[in-house]
Amino acid sequence: MSMNYHDAIQWIHSREKFKIKPGLKRMEWMMEKLGHPEQKLISIHLAGTNGKGSTLTFLRNLLQEQGCTVGTFTSPYITRFNERISINGLPIDDEDLASLVMDVQPLADELGDTEWGEPTEFEVITAIAILYFSRQPLDFVLFETGLGGRLDSTNIILPVLSMITNIGLDHMAILGDSYEQIAYEKAGIIKEDVPVITGAEREDVIEVIQQQAAMQHAPLDIIGESFHYQHETSSDHGEVFSFSTAGYQSPPYVTKMMGVHQVKNASLALFAMEVLKELGYKVERELYAGGIESARWPARFEKVSGQPLVILDGAHNQEGTQALVDTMKRHYSDRKIIILYSALRDKPVKKMVAQLEEIANEMWFTQFDFPKAMQAEEIAWLSTSHTKHVCIDGNRAVEGICRSMNEKDVLLITGSLYFISEIRKNFERKGPL
Repeated sequence: MSMNYHDAIQWIHSREKFKIKPGLKRMEWMMEKLGHPEQKLISIHLAGTNGKGSTLTFLRNLLQEQGCTVGTFTSPYITRFNERISINGLPIDDEDLASLVMDVQPLADELGDTEWGEPTEFEVITAIAILYFSRQPLDFVLFETGLGGRLDSTNIILPVLSMITNIGLDHMAILGDSYEQIAYEKAGIIKEDVPVITGAEREDVIEVIQQQAAMQHAPLDIIGESFHYQHETSSDHGEVFSFSTAGYQSPPYVTKMMGVHQVKNASLALFAMEVLKELGYKVERELYAGGIESARWPARFEKVSGQPLVILDGAHNQEGTQALVDTMKRHYSDRKIIILYSALRDKPVKKMVAQLEEIANEMWFTQFDFPKAMQAEEIAWLSTSHTKHVCIDGNRAVEGICRSMNEKDVLLITGSLYFISEIRKNFERKGPL
């Protein structure tokens, strides 16, 4: 029986009812049945609260600049589900996805009859990604954890390198409510003898990562110790910075991804290249500049319109929101800033709205169609802004605000990535971003 793309996606999403079920038993069972495709991959594993997607994008571009073919497994997607499973930035095509679902579906049914029960949506997507990558001639595959690390379904892989970008307070109901507990979950990706790099800066977090690395005899490199970055200037073209290790001082690099936090993410990716070089992979440092400059990440401080100036940013937790506020101050402190915001109810929305109000001359609140989305009125109620507006239809709000803007204004659309993705589709329809 053949299956089309629509049926395949529907079947994947139907797994949603099997909710988050920690543990790797179901993944191990599926990998065994599939002939262990995960063992055929040269992979790099990324965990962290913020910066995973951007660090992965920098690393993919750095590797591609070296001539590598790179698979990436990421979440969530911005425009289409297929983006989650990509090669050199090109999403898996519909037919391949449908055919892989047909390979995995009977296993999921069979697994349902065992003591471990049906696999979750994320487990199924992870299995499909691993199977797809194992059948392609790839040099590297970059895996981003879905949630946490220790019990995340991606933790089935044995990478050549593990990366923990940073630790913040997110998904506390699942991962624990202290930095140490969350760090313990993320540090669960550390494997025996596999080098690990971290961008963590809190001492309590670093201590947890050090303990896990020591237990696994995994060499650990920490930002600010083994490698450093120097942010030089911010301009309309991006951020200028340099990078250094004990044995290497870089020339100035330019990243078009705005924000000092992106310089940190770029540095993590650069140090990953240095580790790969030490491990014996062919890496030419003179190609670093091109890799850094070509990196783009949709919905991360992304300009989708120049006149009027409209920026999209999927800052969906406190750390991400703070980085966004700092970037806006650095680049647009001389402009009138109008913010359009929407969020999911399981986030610290009141705190994030307060952070955004530091820079906003006008606040607009809207809503979008998603199970956990907050109503616009509910978010507005949390706001203390004197210039707050509510518009239930996000796209109508964008049109209205854009019509009223002059050339010195900037519209920042932020909040949940699901919301940002909806708005971004409308800008895509209007022409190239």
